[in-house]
This record gives sequence, structure tokens and C-alpha cells, in this order.
Amino acid sequence: MTGNARAEQQITVNDIEVGMRVYEALAHHARSGQGAPIGYKDLLTLARSLHPKDAVLGRAVPIGIGMKLRFVDAFCAANAYPRLSSLAVDQESMQPAKGYDGDWEADRRAAAAFDWSGADAQLPAFSSAKRAAVPARLKPRKERPADVSWYAYFCSHRKECEWIGQEDKHEIINLIMAGLDPETALGRVKAARADAAGPTEAA
Repeated sequence: MTGNARAEQQITVNDIEVGMRVYEALAHHARSGQGAPIGYKDLLTLARSLHPKDAVLGRAVPIGIGMKLRFVDAFCAANAYPRLSSLAVDQESMQPAKGYDGDWEADRRAAAAFDWSGADAQLPAFSSAKRAAVPARLKPRKERPADVSWYAYFCSHRKECEWIGQEDKHEIINLIMAGLDPETALGRVKAARADAAGPTEAA
């Protein structure tokens, strides 16, 4: 269980590649949005508008954004920048994910006030170091083999997979393409679902 939990938290090349685009979109939003939060779906739309030909980004879905925001957090922490990910929120509640461990309002104000123009130059080296740290066993796969692998798992675990929607399946395939096994990919999406809603359950 512990090993599986660790695997679910393992950053993948997909997290890094999409995370770089998410960082750029958040920095763009910080400059123009005066600290206003931006929903995960809108954030991905903004990222795609900045990089319309990025196929990996084009496959990204909101349920998978958590690890991309962790990448952004790690980049900001490594350079003592404000917490840029504080601007990203659940699309419906407009609240950060459960368990946000900072002063959300203060973090957003700091992110909006910071000059991000000089930070971009630090991103390539940070991303390269993160890529180098991804375990060799996480070998990327093409979409078709990933889909076949997931279908085989799904067919033998139908009961456990009853809750899965289209977006969940899409992200599971993304994760298998990034090198995770189907069970770990499923666990990661399940954990993301649990964290997705912000603190306002009764909204």
C-alpha cells in the first residue's frame, strides 16, 4: 500500500511537460488578473491558447491538474517565488483543493504583485532536472497500447471502476501513456477526485 501510494505521487514526464505550460498560463494570468482565481478548466484553456499546437497539453483534463500544480509549487519554492498555484481553483466552487496549506488570500496577492518576467528563464533548467529524476521504469507509451492496457484492467475490475466518468478515463489513459500501470493510474485519479472539491461542500 505504501509503495502504491508513493507511485501515485510520482511525478511523470507528462506532469512536467503540462506543468510547464500551466506555469506559463498562471504567470500570464497573474499579470493580467490582479490576483483573481482562475478555474482549472479555464486555466487549461488559457494554456492551450498560448500553445495551440502542443498535443500533450491538448490531451490534459482538469482532474489531472493536481500534479501539474505540484510541479509549479516545486518550481516556485526552489526559487523562493510566491505560490503561483494559489491562483488555480476548482471550476465550480472557485476554491483551492482540499488541504490547501497556506494563507490563500495572501498567497494570491503575493502572486499577483510579483514580477514573473524574470522567472521564465529559470524554468528550463528546473524542468530538465525534474525530467532526469523521473524513474527509468516510467516508460512513455503510445495512446493505443495505453488504451488496450486500461481496457484489459477495466474488464477484470468492473465493480471497482463503476464510478469512472469520461474525464476520469481520459486522465487514466494519459497516466498510462506517461508510464504508470493501470492500478496506479486509477488510484491517482481517485485521489484527485477526493481532493478536487474545495472546502465549501455545502455550496
